Order: sequence, then C-alpha cells, then structure tokens
Amino acid sequence: KKPPQKQTKLKLHKLCTPNTHDKNNSKVIMMNCFRDILQKGGSAVDAAIAALLCTSIINPQSAGIGGGSIFTIMDSSGKVTIINSRETVPRNVNPDLPKSCPNTTDWNKWIGVPGEIRGYAEAHRLYGNLSWAELFQPAIDLARNGSFISLSLSFRKLYSVENGNLLKTGDTVEFGKLADTLKMIANEGPDVFYNGTIAKNLISDIQDAGGKLTLEDLASYKVKVTDAWNISLGEYQMYFPPPPAGGAILSLILNIMKEPNMTDEKIFFYHRYIEALKFANGLKKHIRDPEPGNCQTSAFIEVLPDSYADYIRSLITNETHAPEFYGDTQYVDSTGTTHVSVLAEDGSAVSVTSSINDIFGSKVLSPSTGIILNNQLSDFCERRDNISPGERPPSSMAPAVLKSESETLVIGGSGSTMITTGMASALINHLWFNKTLEDAIKAQVFFVNSKYEVMFEPELTQKVIYSVQPYDKIKNHTTFVTSESPFLFALKV
Repeated sequence: KKPPQKQTKLKLHKLCTPNTHDKNNSKVIMMNCFRDILQKGGSAVDAAIAALLCTSIINPQSAGIGGGSIFTIMDSSGKVTIINSRETVPRNVNPDLPKSCPNTTDWNKWIGVPGEIRGYAEAHRLYGNLSWAELFQPAIDLARNGSFISLSLSFRKLYSVENGNLLKTGDTVEFGKLADTLKMIANEGPDVFYNGTIAKNLISDIQDAGGKLTLEDLASYKVKVTDAWNISLGEYQMYFPPPPAGGAILSLILNIMKEPNMTDEKIFFYHRYIEALKFANGLKKHIRDPEPGNCQTSAFIEVLPDSYADYIRSLITNETHAPEFYGDTQYVDSTGTTHVSVLAEDGSAVSVTSSINDIFGSKVLSPSTGIILNNQLSDFCERRDNISPGERPPSSMAPAVLKSESETLVIGGSGSTMITTGMASALINHLWFNKTLEDAIKAQVFFVNSKYEVMFEPELTQKVIYSVQPYDKIKNHTTFVTSESPFLFALKV
C-alpha cells in the first residue's frame, strides 16, 4: 500500500543529485526548472514539460522544439498513457529516401515534421495543473539571460561572438531568437507553431536550406495517444510505449534474463546477457509505425509473452554465432536524445524521452526562430527501403514506469541506440542483484552495436572482460571494444 503522502520520500538519482553549490551547473538549473513548478502546485507533467524546455536551452545539441518526444504518464490512480509526438515523414519526401543511406550528410533531406510542441500541448491538456504560459517562463528567462556553456560545442552560428570567434567553456551564451519564439508559443498557444507566424517563418527557413517540409505538413501534424504496453517483472508491472518505440526490445531483454538460471555464475551471466542483446538487435528491423497500415506491430506483440522469451532463451548456449543467427538487422548507430523522469507527491509519474536525433540534428538552424531542426528520418536507414508520409521512424526510446503494490520506479535514458541496453542493465542490477538504484545506474554496461560487436565502458572491470573472452566453455565470442556510456535517469518512491 502507498504510504501517506506526508511520509512520501523521493530518492533522486543521477540527474537530480548535482553539486548544489554550483549555481551555473546545468543539472542544478534543470532541477530548479521542474522543482519550482512542483512547488507551485504543478503536476508531474507540468514539471516534465518545464524541464524539457530548460534542457533545450542548456543542451540544444540533443533536444528541442524542433524535434519530438515520447511520454509515458502514470496518473495518481495508476492508469498509464503514452503520448507519442515523434517526428513524421513530410508529404514531399522521396519514398525511396532510405536507399540513399548511409550518406546522411545532406542534412536537409532528413528533417521530419517536429512534434515536440504538440506533444507538450496534449500532455498539458490531459494532465496539466498550471497555465501553459507558466511552464515556458523558466526556459524563456534562461534563453534571454543566458547560461554558462558546460560543454565544448562547435555549432558556430549559436556559439560565436560578432567577430566569428567561438565561445569557450564557461562563457555565457544567449538564445534571443529562441526566447522570442518560446514567448510567442507561451502567449498564443501551440497553434502558432503549427498554423501561425512561427510556422510560416520556420517553413521558409527550412525550404531556404533545401528541406522538404511545407505548411501543410505542420498544420496536419497530430500526436498519437495510446495505452501503454506492459509485462510482469516479479512484483513489478513495467509499462512502456509500443512500437515504433524501443520498449518492446527492452521488455524482451528483461524477459529473457529474468529466469534464475540466467543470472547464476558471473561469467555465464555476461555471456548470456550479450547473447540476449544480439537477439534483441535482430528484432529491430520489425519495429515500425502501425499508422500507415504496417502489419509489423501486431506481429511484434508476439515477442511480449513469456513463451517467446523461453524460445529465445533455449537458443542461448555456450557458443556465440554469426549475425545471421540472431536476425542480422542492419541499422545505423546514432547519438543524441535527452530524458526526464518526474515523480509528484500525489503518486503520479512521468518518464519522457526527447530528441532531435544526432548531435545538433540536421545541422539546420532556423535564423528567424532560433529553432534547431531534427534529422530524425535518418532513423529509417538500413531498416526500410521505402517510407510513407505521416510515418514515424523506429526509435530506441523506452521511457518506462514500473509499479508494484508498494513502490513506483520511473526510468529512462539518453544515448540513442544505447538506451535499451543501459536501461536493461540498470533494472537487472536493481531488481535482481539488489543493488541500490544509484549503484545500478552507475554500474558499467555492455552494448552490442549494429555490427554485432560487443562494446563496453572503459571502466568495466578488466577481470570480467578477460574472463569472458577466452573462457574455454564459451566459443567464438565477439571481439570487445570500448564504448561510451548511455545516460540513465531514474526516480523511486
């Protein structure tokens, strides 16, 4: 049973445990954005929207209103809803566009119709407490007054002074045009982005840069609101978004690994876990948007039952195989995304992942609005030969909420194709190996890339790497290479 509200204690991990003495720390700024909203009586959704808007100012290379997002929202009664506002394929895009992959350097070809603002609006309509404008004010102030650069960035139009010299880490950067745009959306509502002045200016800039978007694309954009998919994980029920998001891939990995004999001897555990990741990779080609009439999503439901996990588990032996054995899905490894997890005092929760896809998205900056446009259509690369107008690309986003009778766990990650691996590792370490949530997030992870190479963080215990690789009972293991880490953000009450 839930404890009385006055006894509720939030444990804030990773994102929400910054050095509070550093007022310019981007984590502090972001935490303040949603903390202040909650203290004003805002809902979990209000806080999440404010946090994402602030993040788009602090980390514009990863997310912003020129992109899209997926919300997993649990209300105070425990009902879970998905709001998918990922980008869609414009009407005038060549259906054969994916055939030009992996040559994605013609950035303007890969811009999808931005859904971020429509997603915020729908989430606020269903679950908001505060006024729409209040959610934008922290980000407007941040964009207008400037924030300290916490990373070494090189998007010259944004990060240079009048003489053309690049700003340095520690300098202050302001986003005046973007502040004006956010102010207009705050005052006039989301329609100004899709049908009004912002729409006209944005489309003009995109077309000047060679992009295919039209005013009709923006005006006709709609979010998709659905029920969450779910699976049982011990005492927890895990809720996650359906395809084209990556929640089903995450659920398969966890279902395969939840049997006791899959988590016994350490060396065998890592081998079996890597094999599970490879089988999950093999299914990525089946993740498609059901909207344009694809039948793949209904077929993908078959991976959810325990019986399918049992079948995959039966294929995992002490030997590893060529990529064809696992399904051999080809895709392009990418970077980017950001994530926010929020728990409110009434027990409601939000897990939301947002992205403009690669670093600085399409590399197209709208000079009249200050908006950085996504390159989300490149997510179709190596997965599809043809695409349809209105279709949403496949994604690794897997914002999740786990609920038991006594606890709520909200988790998600950034890092694009590394999201599902990072989340699976954290959940396995926390739920089955009894690590604290903080230690589970800090634990180093394996990752199987698009070439089926096994990658690991440099800090991962060398004893484990060298034990797995030459182990005489494990045959033909893939070469290990070092990798960066996904970023994970979780809350538990």
